[in-house]
Amino acid sequence: MIFNSKKYIIACACMVLMTLSGWAQQDPQYTQYMYNTATINPAYAGTRGMLSFTGIYRSQWVGLDGAPKTAQFSMNTPIGERGVGLGASFYNEEIGPSIENNLVIDYSYTIQLSRSDAKLSFGLKTGFQLLDVDYTKLLIYDPTEPVFQTNIDNRFQPIVGVGFMLHQDNWYVGLSSPNLLETEHYDSSTISTASEKAHVFLTGGYVFELSQMWKFKPAFLARGVSGAPVGVDLSANFLYDDSFYLGGAYRLDAAFSGMAGFQVNDQVMIGYAYDLDTTDLGQYNNGSHEIFLRWELFTRVRRKISPRFF
Repeated sequence: MIFNSKKYIIACACMVLMTLSGWAQQDPQYTQYMYNTATINPAYAGTRGMLSFTGIYRSQWVGLDGAPKTAQFSMNTPIGERGVGLGASFYNEEIGPSIENNLVIDYSYTIQLSRSDAKLSFGLKTGFQLLDVDYTKLLIYDPTEPVFQTNIDNRFQPIVGVGFMLHQDNWYVGLSSPNLLETEHYDSSTISTASEKAHVFLTGGYVFELSQMWKFKPAFLARGVSGAPVGVDLSANFLYDDSFYLGGAYRLDAAFSGMAGFQVNDQVMIGYAYDLDTTDLGQYNNGSHEIFLRWELFTRVRRKISPRFF
């Protein structure tokens, strides 16, 4: 059989390889991670001191068949005045023949460090994942292979993660693993079809007051997982009048990104990011798009302040 679409051939090959040997991108990847920290670190829950809702949608490698599409919605809030935070997140991702749905609850506890304005937060993430894989969506050289005979339907996988975060209003450093469990998925022939491995994330950021109107925040994210090179994201954002931010980012050996956002009012913030792929795969896609929305309600335990820059 001769295929006319080079993009389709490459996409299907990538999806088959990911299905047989493990997911190349197992945990969600976001360019605007500094505004969506709770996704990877449960210690973030409640640290903003208000009820916070976040929604983000990412379409990766646009124009490439089977490329990842991710939607995530989360909320977090402090509980009382004793340093307790609570959060919940729902996450959906489609990659080629697979659909993954996660539902998790975050619990955090924050303590005030003596002789310092810094706080230390501890977090626990618990929940579950449901995985579907439909092999009929693939172009398969030999459909009689045993591994392709039975689809994966709503395969259940528990999630347990932990996180730590040291922070003040103008800086933070965090270390987390959103899922400590490692599980092999098998078909009826005991052939391994997918592997979920624990990821470790190190994050940080600092807000510099350049003037009364301008702030500057560099930030970083480093991710590690067994069997893959360490991934590093570096970003720099400028914030004008606590209302408009503009910046860029570089994902090591992967992509350049541009970011822009607007604080509509004290409660609503919107943002957009575009990634330009620098790998060989960039020849076959038109980049990645990411849209971000945050809506917050101030609570009685925190007086109204200027929007925090992370």
